[in-house]
Amino acid sequence: MNFVTPIRKGSHPLLQIFLLCVYWAVGAVICTLLGFIVVAIVYGTSIFGELGSIMNGDPKFITALKIIQISSSIGMFILPPIALAYTEGQRPNSFYGFNKPDFLPFILVFAIMVVSMPIMEGLAAFNQKMVLPEFLKGLENWMKMKEQEAMKMTIQLITVRSNWDFVANLIMIAVLPAIGEELFFRAGLQGSLQKMMGNHHVAIWSTAIIFSAIHLQFYGFIPRMLLGAGFGYLYYYSGSIWYAMLAHFLNNAYAVFAAFYMQKHNMPLDKVDEPIGFPWYGYLISAIITIALFKFFKDNAARERKLG
Repeated sequence: MNFVTPIRKGSHPLLQIFLLCVYWAVGAVICTLLGFIVVAIVYGTSIFGELGSIMNGDPKFITALKIIQISSSIGMFILPPIALAYTEGQRPNSFYGFNKPDFLPFILVFAIMVVSMPIMEGLAAFNQKMVLPEFLKGLENWMKMKEQEAMKMTIQLITVRSNWDFVANLIMIAVLPAIGEELFFRAGLQGSLQKMMGNHHVAIWSTAIIFSAIHLQFYGFIPRMLLGAGFGYLYYYSGSIWYAMLAHFLNNAYAVFAAFYMQKHNMPLDKVDEPIGFPWYGYLISAIITIALFKFFKDNAARERKLG
């Protein structure tokens, strides 16, 4: 069955990827600087003497860090694909496939994200047990250090300290990544790779690997890669980026709500990634139902295309 993602008319895909990377670099610099300007307006210019504390997640300056994170996220992931679309002389909604979403696929995406939780948890637990050969112990120690740093930073960011923190966390961790990362990776990078390679599976999995690698969290690489591939197939089957955005939002929003719940019940946030633990058949059932729902999503998308 032939599914064609409705983008990539115009320049050579290699040029599109190059431009996307250039816009990423420019957006990162400009929007990060804008973030620092906003922080200076809020805190005063004396805050620049505390840059090290800000970037290390000091609780006293966590609001400043969130401002910078939100600003840089917009610059790195939302603006570049938008700029690419206009560079190609098209509007983003037509260039990337913002086709009007339907109710049933939305429900299927929600169901997929819920029923896949056990198998994703199992894969995360498996990934966390990764042990490298003895001659790579130096690399393994570095990876563990990066993982601990990421966990420390994550805990600081998701901790709710005021009434507005939860809303800010939801925007920073769920809304902006769902929009920006899906635009950048699935709509932008995956679409160009698909045209260049002529094989959607290669494009989807290549993008998923890059998507997982850029997070620099090696002990969560496998589940994040599979999530990226899942988002990619949702986009490819439907031709609409909305479903991938919804799936990404649900995945990240769950972490925000889980952290909020744990705080309300005085549970340590460093346990947020600990597996619940399911029997082996729970993981098997989760995997089977998830695959079946993806098949249903694919078949429904094919019917809609025929009717359309």
